[in-house]
Formats: sequence, structure tokens, C-alpha cells
Amino acid sequence: MAALPIEQLAVQTARGLQPLYVIHGEEDLLRVEALDSLRAAARVQGYANRESHSPEKQEDWQALLASAGSIGLFADLKLLEIHIPNGKPGKAGGEALQALAENLPPDTVVLVLLPKLDGTQLKSKWFSALAQAGLTVEARAVGTAALPQWIAARLKQHDLSIEAEALALFAERVEGNLLAAKQEIDKLALLYPPGYCVQTADAEQAVANVARFDVFQLAGAWMSGDAARTLRLLDGLEAEGEEPVLLLWAVAEDVRTLIRLAAALKQGQSVQSVRNTLRLWGDKQTLAPQALRRLTVARLMAALQECARIDRIIKGAENGEAWPAFRSLVGGLAV
Repeated sequence: MAALPIEQLAVQTARGLQPLYVIHGEEDLLRVEALDSLRAAARVQGYANRESHSPEKQEDWQALLASAGSIGLFADLKLLEIHIPNGKPGKAGGEALQALAENLPPDTVVLVLLPKLDGTQLKSKWFSALAQAGLTVEARAVGTAALPQWIAARLKQHDLSIEAEALALFAERVEGNLLAAKQEIDKLALLYPPGYCVQTADAEQAVANVARFDVFQLAGAWMSGDAARTLRLLDGLEAEGEEPVLLLWAVAEDVRTLIRLAAALKQGQSVQSVRNTLRLWGDKQTLAPQALRRLTVARLMAALQECARIDRIIKGAENGEAWPAFRSLVGGLAV
């Protein structure tokens, strides 16, 4: 079966439940909400019994298959949940999942809950068997560009609207922390009546500053030339106690990638042709060429030399403070 957008899950389940659902993805909140939605739909549609398994050993998988095979002997409809927190069922689990997908038990809705899966896991025999037999629902992370729209849509579910400036402030304060965003939306729904338009002053007072930053967001910010966001991310990383060692390594690697990409483009190669070699995956396929339109190779070479200097500071081989130097480096790359 085809993959189902997570936003359409509630609508699909209201029309009738499928025998198998596979929920996976990196966004914890959306996975939990999808699970709750399926549980609620199962209760409404008469699946009164719920059985949950978190198999680890071979005997756990054997017990699961035995339980699934015996469900048809009972009159009650059942929701059978299989939780695999690490996404790695192992050889015995993979074989069990394949067997289950090929012979789904009657009067049962099977739900397999997984975390974010890598390319190898998505191409595995067990996942392919599950995807072919049931509906897959991916809980993708809500990126920076999509976050304001997501917030506005969630507020609309509470019959609230929000002015543009307030929405920008809201998104900035909860960036990278979708669970916190939901909690703040629920707070606003308690504070204000239906039909209310949230103003900037309301957002300033009610929405906590709970943004969560990481090195990947930082790369996207400076490569896209968003200096204000870059500095905000640096403030957040420093406040969270991040050491500049890993951050410096990541920035140096990205700078080297841009230098190699510039050389490849000069030789007439395309971004697509060097994508795998330079590991230009995800947003970096568009961000890297965008960065090269601002940053000359000379500037990138100078940045690489500065990375080496900061590395010496970190190691105590040169005087100076690492964080101010790193902040200056990355802030300069964003301009």
C-alpha cells in the first residue's frame, strides 16, 4: 500500500481501519499523536482489546507470532501493538515481521511503531513486507520554514488565529522543539476564547523561550545567509553548554565541501553529479550552491584557516577564547 501523510491519518481511520499500520519517523510528538489517534479509532470501532509487545529476544518474537495466530479464535476485535524503539528487530524479528505481514491475523489491527529509520532499514526485507501489506505513516520533522504554518494550523484547531508578527515570535521561541510548541498552543487555547486573534504582546507574555538548537540547524542558517538566525542559534548552543569542538569540526567539513563543490562546478559538473561524492544530502543540495553565490573560494579558504586557529585555541596551543572566535567565524560566513 502507499504511504499515508500523517495529517490524513484521522480522516482515513474514521472511514474504517486497515489491518496493518506502520508508524515511523524522527518527530516524537507526531508519532505519539498518530499512536493515540489509532488507539482512539480502534476503541470507537469496537477493537476493545489492546495487546502490546516490545519483543527483544527470539522467544519474544515467537510468543508474538503465537499470540497473533491465536487471536482469531476469540470473538473480540483486537489492536495488536508492536513497539520496536531502536528500529532494529534483528534476524529473528525481521523474519517474524515478514511472516506476520504475509499472514495478517483476522479481526485484528496490527500497529508497528518505529523510530526514525535509516536508508538500510527502509530497504530491508522486513520493512518492505510491512509497507506492502499495510499503510505506512511517517512522522517527519517540521522544519524551520514549515513551523509557522504548522503553528497556525494547530491554533486554528482551537479556533484561534494569530497575527504575522506574533507568529514569527512564536516560531522563533519554540524552534526545534515541537512538543514544546504543542504545549504552548494548548496554553494559549486555555488563556483565550474561541475566535481570538493572538497578538504579539500575547505571544511575548505566554510563549516560553524553549527553542532547541543543534549543529544541523546551524549549517542551514549560515549556508542560507540568515545572519540573524545564525547568531540566535549560536546564542542557544552556547547557552545549552555545547562545546565548540564538534561544532567547529562540522563547520570545517561544510567549508571543505563548499570548496570541493566550487571546483567541481568550475569543471562543468552539476550538483546532482557530485551529490553522493560530496554527501550533499537533504537541504544541502540547495543550500550549498546558494552559499557559493555569496562566498568566494578565497573567503572559504580563509575560513578554513580560521577553523585551524580556533582548533589550536581549543587544544591550548594558542591563546584566546574559543567561543567568541567561533561565533565570529560562523557569523561572518552567514553574511
